[in-house]
Amino acid sequence: MRGDWAAYFDVLATADLYHAMPRATADSRPGWISYTPTYWGPHPGATSKYLVFLTEGMLPAPVADPVFFQDDLGELADNWPQDDEGLAINPGSPCGAFFPATAAHRLTWRRHADRMTYPRRNELRTLWVGGPLRGPVAHGLACGALLCVANASLWNAMGWHGTGYVRERRRLKEWWEITDREGWQRAQQTLLDGRMSSSFWGFVLGIRSSMAHDFGGVVEVDHWRHMTTRVIRARAAQPGSAPDAVTVTTPRTDSDTEALIAGAQRLIGRITRYEARFRADGLLPEGGFVRTVEAWDYGRASKMARWGLGARYCDLAEAEQAVVHAGRLSRINYRSWEEFSAAYVLGRCLHFDEEEFGDWYGEMLNAHRILTSDPDSPWLTIPFK
Repeated sequence: MRGDWAAYFDVLATADLYHAMPRATADSRPGWISYTPTYWGPHPGATSKYLVFLTEGMLPAPVADPVFFQDDLGELADNWPQDDEGLAINPGSPCGAFFPATAAHRLTWRRHADRMTYPRRNELRTLWVGGPLRGPVAHGLACGALLCVANASLWNAMGWHGTGYVRERRRLKEWWEITDREGWQRAQQTLLDGRMSSSFWGFVLGIRSSMAHDFGGVVEVDHWRHMTTRVIRARAAQPGSAPDAVTVTTPRTDSDTEALIAGAQRLIGRITRYEARFRADGLLPEGGFVRTVEAWDYGRASKMARWGLGARYCDLAEAEQAVVHAGRLSRINYRSWEEFSAAYVLGRCLHFDEEEFGDWYGEMLNAHRILTSDPDSPWLTIPFK
Protein backbone atom coordinates (compact mmCIF):
# COMPACT_ATOMS: atom_id res chain seq x y z
CA MET A 1 0.00 0.00 0.00
CA ARG A 2 2.92 2.35 0.63
CA GLY A 3 4.57 1.42 -2.66
CA ASP A 4 7.71 0.00 -1.04
CA TRP A 5 8.55 -2.44 -3.80
CA ALA A 6 12.05 -3.11 -2.49
CA ALA A 7 10.51 -4.44 0.74
CA TYR A 8 7.92 -6.36 -1.29
CA PHE A 9 10.65 -8.16 -3.23
CA ASP A 10 12.58 -8.88 -0.04
CA VAL A 11 9.50 -10.66 1.32
CA LEU A 12 8.89 -12.35 -2.03
CA ALA A 13 12.46 -13.68 -2.03
CA THR A 14 11.74 -15.64 1.18
CA ALA A 15 8.42 -17.08 -0.05
CA ASP A 16 7.53 -20.39 -1.64
CA LEU A 17 5.87 -19.64 -5.00
CA TYR A 18 3.42 -22.06 -6.63
CA HIS A 19 2.32 -22.38 -10.24
CA ALA A 20 -0.50 -24.65 -11.43
CA MET A 21 0.06 -27.35 -14.03
CA PRO A 22 -2.04 -30.21 -15.43
CA ARG A 23 -1.67 -33.39 -13.40
CA ALA A 24 -1.31 -35.47 -16.56
CA THR A 25 1.76 -33.43 -17.49
CA ALA A 26 3.26 -33.83 -14.01
CA ASP A 27 2.66 -37.59 -14.08
CA SER A 28 3.98 -38.16 -17.59
CA ARG A 29 7.09 -36.01 -17.23
CA PRO A 30 8.18 -35.90 -13.58
CA GLY A 31 10.65 -33.13 -12.92
CA TRP A 32 9.66 -31.25 -16.07
CA ILE A 33 8.05 -27.86 -15.41
CA SER A 34 5.08 -26.71 -17.46
CA TYR A 35 4.44 -22.96 -17.35
CA THR A 36 0.94 -21.89 -18.32
CA PRO A 37 0.70 -18.19 -19.27
CA THR A 38 -2.49 -16.35 -18.40
CA TYR A 39 -3.95 -13.24 -20.01
CA TRP A 40 -4.52 -11.38 -16.79
CA GLY A 41 -3.49 -7.74 -16.63
CA PRO A 42 -3.53 -5.33 -13.72
CA HIS A 43 -6.23 -3.22 -15.35
CA PRO A 44 -9.57 -4.22 -16.97
CA GLY A 45 -9.10 -5.05 -20.59
CA ALA A 46 -5.33 -5.48 -20.36
CA THR A 47 -3.93 -8.14 -22.65
CA SER A 48 -0.47 -8.61 -21.16
CA LYS A 49 0.59 -12.21 -20.74
CA TYR A 50 1.64 -13.27 -17.25
CA LEU A 51 2.76 -16.37 -15.43
CA VAL A 52 0.68 -16.53 -12.28
CA PHE A 53 2.32 -17.58 -9.02
CA LEU A 54 0.60 -17.91 -5.67
CA THR A 55 2.09 -17.71 -2.21
CA GLU A 56 1.18 -20.30 0.43
CA GLY A 57 -1.65 -18.36 2.02
CA MET A 58 -3.37 -17.88 -1.34
CA LEU A 59 -3.33 -21.50 -2.49
CA PRO A 60 -6.69 -23.19 -3.07
CA ALA A 61 -7.55 -26.44 -1.34
CA PRO A 62 -5.87 -29.40 -3.10
CA VAL A 63 -7.98 -31.09 -5.75
CA ALA A 64 -7.23 -33.98 -8.09
CA ASP A 65 -6.37 -31.66 -10.99
CA PRO A 66 -4.60 -29.29 -11.47
CA VAL A 67 -1.59 -29.73 -9.20
CA PHE A 68 1.05 -27.16 -8.26
CA PHE A 69 4.81 -27.12 -8.41
CA GLN A 70 6.91 -25.00 -6.06
CA ASP A 71 9.47 -22.42 -7.09
CA ASP A 72 11.24 -19.40 -5.59
CA LEU A 73 12.26 -15.96 -6.77
CA GLY A 74 15.93 -16.82 -7.18
CA GLU A 75 15.11 -19.81 -9.37
CA LEU A 76 12.70 -17.73 -11.45
CA ALA A 77 15.36 -15.04 -11.90
CA ASP A 78 17.73 -17.64 -13.38
CA ASN A 79 15.28 -19.70 -15.43
CA TRP A 80 12.47 -17.46 -16.59
CA PRO A 81 10.93 -19.01 -19.72
CA GLN A 82 10.25 -15.92 -21.90
CA ASP A 83 10.91 -12.19 -21.65
CA ASP A 84 7.48 -11.27 -23.03
CA GLU A 85 5.69 -13.01 -20.14
CA GLY A 86 5.35 -11.00 -16.96
CA LEU A 87 5.19 -12.18 -13.36
CA ALA A 88 1.84 -12.05 -11.57
CA ILE A 89 1.79 -12.65 -7.80
CA ASN A 90 -1.54 -13.48 -6.16
CA PRO A 91 -3.64 -11.67 -8.80
CA GLY A 92 -7.04 -10.52 -7.61
CA SER A 93 -6.00 -10.34 -3.96
CA PRO A 94 -5.08 -7.31 -1.80
CA CYS A 95 -1.42 -8.37 -2.04
CA GLY A 96 -1.53 -8.99 -5.76
CA ALA A 97 1.05 -7.39 -8.05
CA PHE A 98 2.21 -7.55 -11.67
CA PHE A 99 5.80 -7.15 -12.86
CA PRO A 100 7.67 -7.18 -16.17
CA ALA A 101 10.22 -9.98 -16.40
CA THR A 102 12.86 -8.81 -18.81
CA ALA A 103 16.49 -9.75 -18.25
CA ALA A 104 17.10 -6.39 -16.56
CA HIS A 105 14.17 -6.87 -14.19
CA ARG A 106 15.32 -10.37 -13.34
CA LEU A 107 18.71 -8.99 -12.26
CA THR A 108 16.80 -7.03 -9.63
CA TRP A 109 15.02 -10.22 -8.52
CA ARG A 110 18.39 -11.94 -8.22
CA ARG A 111 19.79 -9.17 -6.01
CA HIS A 112 16.89 -9.52 -3.60
CA ALA A 113 17.17 -13.32 -3.60
CA ASP A 114 20.90 -13.17 -2.90
CA ARG A 115 20.49 -11.08 0.25
CA MET A 116 17.57 -12.96 1.76
CA THR A 117 17.51 -16.39 3.42
CA TYR A 118 15.71 -19.09 1.46
CA PRO A 119 14.48 -21.65 2.24
CA ARG A 120 13.49 -20.65 5.73
CA ARG A 121 14.21 -22.92 8.70
CA ASN A 122 13.46 -23.13 12.41
CA GLU A 123 10.50 -20.78 12.47
CA LEU A 124 6.92 -20.93 13.76
CA ARG A 125 4.59 -20.01 10.91
CA THR A 126 0.80 -19.85 11.20
CA LEU A 127 -1.88 -19.58 8.54
CA TRP A 128 -4.09 -16.93 10.16
CA VAL A 129 -6.79 -17.03 7.48
CA GLY A 130 -7.94 -20.34 6.05
CA GLY A 131 -6.26 -22.61 8.60
CA PRO A 132 -7.83 -24.02 11.79
CA LEU A 133 -6.67 -22.34 14.99
CA ARG A 134 -8.89 -24.17 17.50
CA GLY A 135 -10.66 -27.50 17.76
CA PRO A 136 -9.84 -31.14 16.94
CA VAL A 137 -8.32 -30.50 13.51
CA ALA A 138 -6.00 -27.81 14.88
CA HIS A 139 -5.01 -30.09 17.76
CA GLY A 140 -4.15 -32.91 15.38
CA LEU A 141 -2.16 -30.56 13.16
CA ALA A 142 -0.28 -29.27 16.22
CA CYS A 143 0.90 -32.83 16.88
CA GLY A 144 3.08 -32.41 13.79
CA ALA A 145 4.27 -28.94 14.76
CA LEU A 146 7.81 -29.95 15.75
CA LEU A 147 8.64 -30.88 12.18
CA CYS A 148 6.71 -27.91 10.80
CA VAL A 149 8.78 -25.50 12.91
CA ALA A 150 12.03 -27.21 11.93
CA ASN A 151 11.11 -26.84 8.24
CA ALA A 152 9.40 -23.43 8.67
CA SER A 153 6.20 -24.78 7.10
CA LEU A 154 2.72 -23.59 8.10
CA TRP A 155 1.78 -25.76 11.08
CA ASN A 156 -1.99 -25.43 10.51
CA ALA A 157 -2.23 -25.70 6.71
CA MET A 158 -4.74 -28.54 6.35
CA GLY A 159 -4.98 -27.94 2.60
CA TRP A 160 -1.39 -29.07 2.14
CA HIS A 161 0.59 -28.48 -1.06
CA GLY A 162 3.95 -28.70 0.70
CA THR A 163 6.89 -28.73 -1.69
CA GLY A 164 4.60 -29.23 -4.68
CA TYR A 165 2.99 -32.33 -6.15
CA VAL A 166 6.06 -33.94 -7.75
CA ARG A 167 8.37 -33.27 -4.81
CA GLU A 168 5.82 -34.52 -2.29
CA ARG A 169 5.63 -37.77 -4.24
CA ARG A 170 9.41 -37.93 -4.37
CA ARG A 171 9.60 -37.35 -0.60
CA LEU A 172 7.29 -40.28 0.09
CA LYS A 173 9.16 -42.55 -2.32
CA GLU A 174 12.65 -41.75 -1.02
CA TRP A 175 11.92 -41.65 2.72
CA TRP A 176 9.01 -44.09 3.02
CA GLU A 177 9.07 -46.23 -0.15
CA ILE A 178 5.50 -45.10 -0.85
CA THR A 179 4.60 -44.96 -4.53
CA ASP A 180 0.82 -45.34 -4.58
CA ARG A 181 -2.36 -44.83 -2.59
CA GLU A 182 -2.27 -48.31 -1.06
CA GLY A 183 1.26 -47.76 0.24
CA TRP A 184 0.21 -44.46 1.78
CA GLN A 185 -2.81 -46.08 3.45
CA ARG A 186 -0.63 -48.80 4.99
CA ALA A 187 1.91 -46.32 6.29
CA GLN A 188 -0.77 -44.01 7.65
CA GLN A 189 -2.51 -46.81 9.53
CA THR A 190 0.75 -48.23 10.87
CA LEU A 191 1.64 -44.82 12.28
CA LEU A 192 -1.79 -44.37 13.83
CA ASP A 193 -1.49 -47.81 15.38
CA GLY A 194 1.83 -46.78 16.94
CA ARG A 195 3.58 -49.68 15.19
CA MET A 196 6.04 -47.82 12.96
CA SER A 197 8.61 -47.20 15.67
CA SER A 198 10.51 -50.14 17.16
CA SER A 199 8.39 -52.42 19.31
CA PHE A 200 11.54 -53.33 21.22
CA TRP A 201 11.84 -49.72 22.39
CA GLY A 202 8.26 -49.92 23.61
CA PHE A 203 8.92 -53.19 25.40
CA VAL A 204 11.93 -51.85 27.30
CA LEU A 205 10.27 -48.53 28.16
CA GLY A 206 7.12 -50.38 29.18
CA ILE A 207 8.98 -52.36 31.83
CA ARG A 208 10.18 -49.16 33.48
CA SER A 209 6.74 -47.55 33.21
CA SER A 210 5.13 -50.58 34.89
CA MET A 211 7.70 -50.45 37.67
CA ALA A 212 7.15 -46.72 38.18
CA HIS A 213 3.41 -47.32 38.37
CA ASP A 214 3.76 -50.21 40.79
CA PHE A 215 6.28 -48.54 43.09
CA GLY A 216 5.07 -44.96 42.71
CA GLY A 217 8.43 -43.32 42.23
CA VAL A 218 11.61 -42.97 40.24
CA VAL A 219 12.97 -46.28 38.98
CA GLU A 220 16.70 -46.74 39.50
CA VAL A 221 18.57 -47.71 36.34
CA ASP A 222 20.09 -50.83 37.91
CA HIS A 223 16.65 -51.99 38.99
CA TRP A 224 15.31 -51.38 35.47
CA ARG A 225 18.20 -53.33 33.96
CA HIS A 226 17.71 -56.23 36.35
CA MET A 227 13.95 -56.43 35.78
CA THR A 228 14.35 -56.26 31.99
CA THR A 229 16.76 -59.21 32.08
CA ARG A 230 14.36 -61.19 34.27
CA VAL A 231 11.41 -60.54 31.97
CA ILE A 232 13.29 -61.52 28.81
CA ARG A 233 14.50 -64.76 30.35
CA ALA A 234 11.04 -65.57 31.68
CA ARG A 235 9.48 -64.94 28.27
CA ALA A 236 12.11 -67.00 26.52
CA ALA A 237 11.26 -69.91 28.80
CA GLN A 238 7.56 -69.52 27.95
CA PRO A 239 7.35 -68.65 24.24
CA GLY A 240 3.56 -68.53 24.23
CA SER A 241 3.57 -65.51 26.54
CA ALA A 242 6.16 -63.48 24.66
CA PRO A 243 5.22 -59.84 23.99
CA ASP A 244 5.30 -58.56 20.44
CA ALA A 245 8.51 -56.71 21.22
CA VAL A 246 10.41 -59.88 22.07
CA THR A 247 9.99 -62.27 19.20
CA VAL A 248 10.64 -65.53 21.00
CA THR A 249 10.37 -68.62 18.85
CA THR A 250 10.66 -72.28 19.75
CA PRO A 251 13.33 -73.40 20.18
CA ARG A 252 15.31 -70.33 21.30
CA THR A 253 18.94 -70.87 22.06
CA ASP A 254 20.62 -69.47 25.14
CA SER A 255 22.85 -67.37 22.91
CA ASP A 256 19.79 -65.75 21.27
CA THR A 257 18.39 -64.90 24.68
CA GLU A 258 21.68 -63.44 25.86
CA ALA A 259 21.98 -61.37 22.68
CA LEU A 260 18.48 -59.99 23.29
CA ILE A 261 19.40 -59.12 26.86
CA ALA A 262 22.59 -57.41 25.72
CA GLY A 263 20.59 -55.36 23.20
CA ALA A 264 18.13 -54.33 25.90
CA GLN A 265 20.96 -53.26 28.19
CA ARG A 266 22.51 -51.12 25.43
CA LEU A 267 19.13 -49.56 24.73
CA ILE A 268 18.61 -48.72 28.40
CA GLY A 269 22.00 -47.02 28.39
CA ARG A 270 21.09 -44.97 25.33
CA ILE A 271 17.71 -43.96 26.75
CA THR A 272 19.13 -42.87 30.11
CA ARG A 273 21.82 -40.79 28.44
CA TYR A 274 19.28 -39.11 26.17
CA GLU A 275 16.99 -38.42 29.11
CA ALA A 276 19.85 -36.89 31.09
CA ARG A 277 20.52 -34.55 28.17
CA PHE A 278 16.78 -33.82 27.84
CA ARG A 279 16.63 -32.79 31.50
CA ALA A 280 19.70 -30.58 31.11
CA ASP A 281 18.18 -28.91 28.04
CA GLY A 282 14.68 -28.49 29.49
CA LEU A 283 12.92 -31.12 27.38
CA LEU A 284 12.18 -33.10 30.55
CA PRO A 285 11.63 -31.83 34.10
CA GLU A 286 13.99 -32.86 36.88
CA GLY A 287 13.30 -36.52 37.61
CA GLY A 288 11.15 -36.85 34.48
CA PHE A 289 11.37 -39.78 32.08
CA VAL A 290 9.74 -40.91 28.84
CA ARG A 291 7.02 -43.55 29.19
CA THR A 292 6.53 -44.44 25.52
CA VAL A 293 7.74 -43.23 22.13
CA GLU A 294 4.41 -43.61 20.34
CA ALA A 295 4.28 -39.80 20.10
CA TRP A 296 6.85 -40.09 17.33
CA ASP A 297 4.40 -42.20 15.35
CA TYR A 298 1.43 -39.94 16.11
CA GLY A 299 3.36 -36.81 15.18
CA ARG A 300 4.46 -38.39 11.92
CA ALA A 301 0.89 -39.60 11.31
CA SER A 302 -0.23 -35.97 11.48
CA LYS A 303 2.35 -35.11 8.85
CA MET A 304 1.79 -38.25 6.77
CA ALA A 305 -1.84 -37.24 6.29
CA ARG A 306 -0.69 -33.96 4.78
CA TRP A 307 2.08 -35.52 2.72
CA GLY A 308 -0.45 -37.96 1.29
CA LEU A 309 -2.73 -35.07 0.38
CA GLY A 310 0.10 -33.14 -1.28
CA ALA A 311 0.97 -36.25 -3.30
CA ARG A 312 -2.74 -36.81 -4.10
CA TYR A 313 -2.77 -40.27 -2.53
CA CYS A 314 -5.80 -39.14 -0.53
CA ASP A 315 -8.30 -36.32 -0.56
CA LEU A 316 -8.82 -33.51 1.92
CA ALA A 317 -11.53 -35.32 3.91
CA GLU A 318 -9.33 -38.42 4.39
CA ALA A 319 -6.35 -36.32 5.42
CA GLU A 320 -8.41 -34.36 7.92
CA GLN A 321 -9.84 -37.55 9.42
CA ALA A 322 -6.35 -38.96 9.92
CA VAL A 323 -5.14 -35.71 11.51
CA VAL A 324 -8.02 -35.72 13.98
CA HIS A 325 -7.34 -39.39 14.79
CA ALA A 326 -3.67 -38.62 15.48
CA GLY A 327 -4.68 -35.86 17.85
CA ARG A 328 -7.16 -38.09 19.67
CA LEU A 329 -4.59 -40.84 20.18
CA SER A 330 -2.06 -38.32 21.46
CA ARG A 331 -4.52 -37.02 24.07
CA ILE A 332 -5.28 -40.55 25.22
CA ASN A 333 -1.64 -41.57 25.63
CA TYR A 334 -0.02 -38.36 26.90
CA ARG A 335 -0.84 -35.70 29.46
CA SER A 336 0.67 -32.52 28.01
CA TRP A 337 2.39 -31.04 24.99
CA GLU A 338 5.68 -31.19 26.89
CA GLU A 339 5.33 -34.90 27.62
CA PHE A 340 4.31 -35.55 24.01
CA SER A 341 7.31 -33.57 22.78
CA ALA A 342 9.90 -35.43 24.87
CA ALA A 343 8.51 -38.78 23.69
CA TYR A 344 8.53 -37.64 20.05
CA VAL A 345 12.11 -36.38 20.26
CA LEU A 346 13.34 -39.56 21.97
CA GLY A 347 11.82 -41.71 19.22
CA ARG A 348 13.42 -39.56 16.54
CA CYS A 349 16.80 -39.64 18.28
CA LEU A 350 16.76 -43.40 18.84
CA HIS A 351 16.07 -43.88 15.14
CA PHE A 352 18.38 -41.27 13.60
CA ASP A 353 20.77 -39.60 16.00
CA GLU A 354 23.10 -42.39 17.25
CA GLU A 355 23.93 -40.26 20.32
CA GLU A 356 25.66 -37.65 18.23
CA PHE A 357 23.30 -34.92 19.49
CA GLY A 358 23.58 -33.38 16.05
CA ASP A 359 20.92 -31.85 13.80
CA TRP A 360 18.46 -34.70 14.37
CA TYR A 361 18.35 -33.64 18.01
CA GLY A 362 19.25 -29.94 17.77
CA GLU A 363 16.44 -29.10 15.33
CA MET A 364 13.88 -30.71 17.59
CA LEU A 365 15.22 -29.05 20.72
CA ASN A 366 15.01 -25.67 19.01
CA ALA A 367 11.49 -26.41 17.76
CA HIS A 368 10.44 -27.54 21.25
CA ARG A 369 11.71 -24.29 22.76
CA ILE A 370 9.86 -22.20 20.17
CA LEU A 371 6.62 -24.13 20.61
CA THR A 372 6.74 -23.89 24.40
CA SER A 373 7.55 -20.16 24.50
CA ASP A 374 6.17 -18.30 21.47
CA PRO A 375 2.83 -16.65 22.42
CA ASP A 376 1.36 -17.68 19.04
CA SER A 377 2.36 -21.33 19.44
CA PRO A 378 -0.49 -23.84 19.18
CA TRP A 379 1.03 -25.56 22.20
CA LEU A 380 0.17 -22.45 24.22
CA THR A 381 -3.14 -21.59 22.56
CA ILE A 382 -4.65 -25.10 22.21
CA PRO A 383 -5.15 -27.12 25.41
CA PHE A 384 -3.63 -30.58 25.12
CA LYS A 385 -6.54 -32.22 26.91
